[in-house]
This record gives sequence, C-alpha cells and structure tokens, in this order.
Amino acid sequence: MRKWTGIAAGLVLAVCTGQAMAAAPSEQQVRQLMDAVGMGRMLSQMNSQMAGVMQNALPCVPASYWQGFVDANATNQLIGRMVPVYQKHFTAEDIDGLLKFYRSPLGQKVITQMPATMAEGMQIGKQWGQERGQQMIAQLQTQGTLNAQGQCPAAGAAAKPAPAPAPAPSKKK
Repeated sequence: MRKWTGIAAGLVLAVCTGQAMAAAPSEQQVRQLMDAVGMGRMLSQMNSQMAGVMQNALPCVPASYWQGFVDANATNQLIGRMVPVYQKHFTAEDIDGLLKFYRSPLGQKVITQMPATMAEGMQIGKQWGQERGQQMIAQLQTQGTLNAQGQCPAAGAAAKPAPAPAPAPSKKK
C-alpha cells in the first residue's frame, strides 16, 4: 500500500511541478507574436481614430497637436504594457505555437479576413437582436403585458402622472 501511495504522490507532484515549471514567454517572444498579428498597426489605427474623434469634440485644439498625439511611441508604450498580460496567460510553448500558426498561410488569412468577418458578424448580431426584440415586444403585447405602443400599461392611480400643483394665490395690495 505504501508503494502505491508513494507512486500516486509522485505523479501528483510531477504533474503539478510540470505545470508550474512551464516557461513563461520572454518579452521578445510576445513582441514577435504582436508583430506577426499586426498589433502595432491595429493599435496605431485605433489611436488615429481616437484622435479624430477627440479633434471633432475639441475643435479649439490645433490640428498640429493631434498630429503629434498620434505617434509610434504611444503604440510602443501600450504594447509594452500588454506584454505582461500575455506572459501571465500564455507559456513560451503557447506563444511558439501561436507564432507558427500566425506566420502560416492560414494564420495570415485569419489576420487579413478577421476584421471583415467580425464586422459582418456584428451586423448579423445587430439584426438578430432587433428581430428578437420585436418578437419579444409582440409576444408581450399579445399576452397583455405591454400595450399597443410597447409600453407597460397604466396600472391605476399609481401610474398616473401627479397633478400639477395649483398656483399660489397672489397677494394683491
């Protein structure tokens, strides 16, 4: 019995140690992955879009400020902040696998096609949500829970608006 207990304990220790010893990816590995998927380009585009929105919202700020605001240094700073997140959630082996995938023809296709795929998917989701909302309103109207305008019907005096206060009597001298 001791032998089996010792073997079981050894297996548990080996499995736990193996998981704990999985090497974290280096900063260089994570940056290679971000480069492979075009993260810098995406973040730069987002930064430019944000600056455009802010420029419209703050027309008093000169255009030269916004040109200086959108720079590669800001993108590199953000990537630097993201590296530890990847190091926390992925092992070096994971990053190597992702690099192999994203550098492959299929991985490159995913990178180029995913923005359009996601945009189309979001449109479909929006349409589906609107249809579901209309179905829900119609069902609740049929059940009498909502009125013809799709609102909760007035429920007695509690739902009626309060009467406006009477004007104070004027004091004429």
